[in-house]
Amino acid sequence: MSQRLLITDCRLFDARRDKQTISILIDNGAISQIGQIDPTVGCDNILDAQGRIVAPGFIDIHIQGAGGSDILDATPEALKAVSQTCARFGTTSFLATTVFKPDQENRHLALAAQYTGRDLGGANLLGIHLEGPFISPEKRGMVLPECLCPPSPQAFETIRDITSGKLRMMTIAPELPGSLQIIERLVDSNVIASFGHSNATYEQTLDGFNAGISHVTHLFNAMPSIHHRSPGPLVAIFETENVTTQVITDGVHIHPSMLRLAFEILGPNRIIPITDGMQALGLADGRYIYNGIEYESKNGTARYKDGTLIGTALGINQLLGKLVSFTDCPLDVAIKMVTENPAKLLNLQDRKGFIAPGKDADLVLLENGHSVHTTIVAGKIVFQK
Repeated sequence: MSQRLLITDCRLFDARRDKQTISILIDNGAISQIGQIDPTVGCDNILDAQGRIVAPGFIDIHIQGAGGSDILDATPEALKAVSQTCARFGTTSFLATTVFKPDQENRHLALAAQYTGRDLGGANLLGIHLEGPFISPEKRGMVLPECLCPPSPQAFETIRDITSGKLRMMTIAPELPGSLQIIERLVDSNVIASFGHSNATYEQTLDGFNAGISHVTHLFNAMPSIHHRSPGPLVAIFETENVTTQVITDGVHIHPSMLRLAFEILGPNRIIPITDGMQALGLADGRYIYNGIEYESKNGTARYKDGTLIGTALGINQLLGKLVSFTDCPLDVAIKMVTENPAKLLNLQDRKGFIAPGKDADLVLLENGHSVHTTIVAGKIVFQK
């Protein structure tokens, strides 16, 4: 039976502040009408937004865990905890970001594939993003050595079999022998090949782009810096206009001045803010375990004991607030960067990332700037203050 929800008295995130409020009618999980709608229309539920801003639901393409759980836990309960914690911060869709362990069962990958598209009580799991295993040992960052292996068709086929068609993105280092062939196979399989955890030169980075890399994992992090005689991957990334980038906008992974520089060079259409969230996301400061190794979460930043940055414990709405603060980017532009941009990257713009009739009813009500009041996934309220 069709379920209808009417949201009244809301303001579109990209509308003028003095514009009249509107209503949004949701029918069976999709937006069916926007505008001035008779509140007496037959509905199962009416949500009074009380003048709050309504935006498309946020899409986090790089999150490893949240709410005390991790994708590596390999349990349905862990996936539900991540999903429901994401919803508290306005995220309505996410990629389960994790690692592949050669010569192991990798049950976590099979389970994430199995639960892709299922109702987890919060944000919708869109598929899997693998960091590795074909990445540089010198730039592995938080990825443990046992989660790496040389690029090979055999390893790639094993990954494809385990993920059962639910692999949506793979982070890969193009300079490794055999990587360019894997990149071509990723593209042929409609999987996004993302540059990252790489020690590539400028020229090797361009080779990767020519082979089919179209995206970059956490810009600046786990890659060489710019040198005036050895420009490295960053200059190649900046110059290649069709390549989009993930950015951790917490002001720790990237200094605010560098974030401003990247925003000025790349512009809002080539940046996708990510959390790179750990299981500490949504929890108090403290010590936690990732992949068997203890780390500390403090003030929204997660680090191993040796100081290695391994992610954040901040929700995507909090990172949007920091992005606006550091770059003076208007809030509506920042919202598009975490809605429209990832939807286009994942080729889901016909369903997600926009507020329009026929789109999925994945919405977030915001107040006081970026604070989340209500999160709606497929027309169902999954979080409300």
